[in-house]
Amino acid sequence: MPNFPAPVESRLPAVGTTIFTVMSALAGACGAINLSQGYPDFDAEDELFERVAHWMRAGANQYAPMAGVAALRGAISDKLATLYGTRYDAEREITVTAGATQALFTAIAALVWPGDEVVVFEPVYDSYVPAIQLQGGIVRRARLRAPDYRPDWEEVAALLGPRTRMIIVNTPHNPTATIWTAEDMAALARLTDGTGIVVLADEVYEHIVFDGVRHESMARRPALAERSVVVSSFGKTYHVTGWKVGFVAAPRQLMDEFRKVHQFNVFTVNTPVQLALADYMADAGRYLGLAAFYQAKRDRFRAALAESRFELLPSRGTYFQLARYRAIRELPDRAFVEWLTREVGVAAIPVSAFFDDGRDEQVIRFCFAKSEATLDEACARLRAL
Repeated sequence: MPNFPAPVESRLPAVGTTIFTVMSALAGACGAINLSQGYPDFDAEDELFERVAHWMRAGANQYAPMAGVAALRGAISDKLATLYGTRYDAEREITVTAGATQALFTAIAALVWPGDEVVVFEPVYDSYVPAIQLQGGIVRRARLRAPDYRPDWEEVAALLGPRTRMIIVNTPHNPTATIWTAEDMAALARLTDGTGIVVLADEVYEHIVFDGVRHESMARRPALAERSVVVSSFGKTYHVTGWKVGFVAAPRQLMDEFRKVHQFNVFTVNTPVQLALADYMADAGRYLGLAAFYQAKRDRFRAALAESRFELLPSRGTYFQLARYRAIRELPDRAFVEWLTREVGVAAIPVSAFFDDGRDEQVIRFCFAKSEATLDEACARLRAL
């Protein structure tokens, strides 16, 4: 193939291949147990697959409405009203998306203008910053500090100014497995009161919160709901991450702008899966039981590593577990996870990948969304260190 006739100037010159792709590829090449990328190694219930097949056979194989099928948007509206007390209009305030990453990107593209400032909390999930930069936005970073990774609201207040357009919140938080409290939400509401700041809330792990603690959604607090774009993921909730289906809930003025972009970068999401999800949501226990399901896996993983040389940090939500490894080897975290993958046969993620400056606290992230057999074998290898 001939070369392009002129040099291509990158709009994201500092961006390479995501660390999740790198570590999953290394795990595959080494035959390692992949506790790096955040997806289950088990399937959803057969009933969900049967509903997809039903709708495919019933002829629901053409374009769905741009915002999503009415039955699914109605089910989402009912769920949010029941859990969080805010009733979103299914017709105008809920949109089904091609996964949460698309939803986040679309919200940023629709609402952030060149020169606008966007506050993110670091360690930060890796899709946020490139999306901001592509819109010409300016990233402002608030630091979450180990081991508790709590937001420092005085630091956040100091970052806000007349150009602040958006604050991106991720709770439960990837990669740190922490959750925001009602006090955190109250602080955020105070800081944004009387401003034009939009809150983009990444709540894809909304149903995976442990130890009886409730998820503090932006939709719980009217002062935040009225300025928030709330994003969630069916892939995380129903163990089907490869389907790439999520949703957004937002007040009408924000959703109108969101849909202007959504209709041109995705238009709509596949029809039979939407209809199947609407059917499947009728049993609320399927998502309300998710916290106990994953807490059992967390507890199994932590108990199996309790006598290891890893120092386990708190895991309060998500399906991730952070661990310090300094008692095992004195290596930078990227070098450590590569060694762990090649020599021990377990892949993890270096947390430095979530910091702009590569801050290395010798902390790595494991994913415990795996079968018991996978977790037990991984832990046996890790305990041997």
